[in-house]
Amino acid sequence: MPLKNTDDRYGWIAISLHWIVAVVIIGLLCLGLYMTGLPVGIEKLKLYGWHKEFGLLVLFLVCFRLYWRFINRTPRLSIPWYEKLAARLVHWAFYGFMLAMPLTGWLMSSAAGVPVSFFGLFIFPTLIAPNPDLLDVFRTIHNYLAYVLIATIVLHTLAALKHHFIDKDDILRRMIS
Repeated sequence: MPLKNTDDRYGWIAISLHWIVAVVIIGLLCLGLYMTGLPVGIEKLKLYGWHKEFGLLVLFLVCFRLYWRFINRTPRLSIPWYEKLAARLVHWAFYGFMLAMPLTGWLMSSAAGVPVSFFGLFIFPTLIAPNPDLLDVFRTIHNYLAYVLIATIVLHTLAALKHHFIDKDDILRRMIS
């Protein structure tokens, strides 16, 4: 498998970034849904810490993924124009979510006056002064984005399965092997 993308397929780096980010995001969404229902305590605080650290890891990975996308070609899509348009819109929506989710989480922590550690290596700077009103705003945005992201993931997955099982084209295989 080539390192970089070609006209016909994604390269090893693009495929690896896709699946690593996908697994981490799905894990974060599951963790987020689970931890918010827990009573306040040590376990909840520990899970919130992990959620923040892995969320900011996603931010770093997405920035690298965007850089990689801009310096590489995107393989051709041999599908109808309306499916191509839908695919491009969904992909750019994913980039928007993958940037907005960690940023709103970071803003939430800043508004709460809670520092965010990156796996104990360093502390992220606060983006805004503590502010309970802004905390509620960013929490609401973060929560709504999570549910829209879940719906978008389901749509993306169903489209990939449709291409594989109904259209019998190579769209899904290009991101697996």
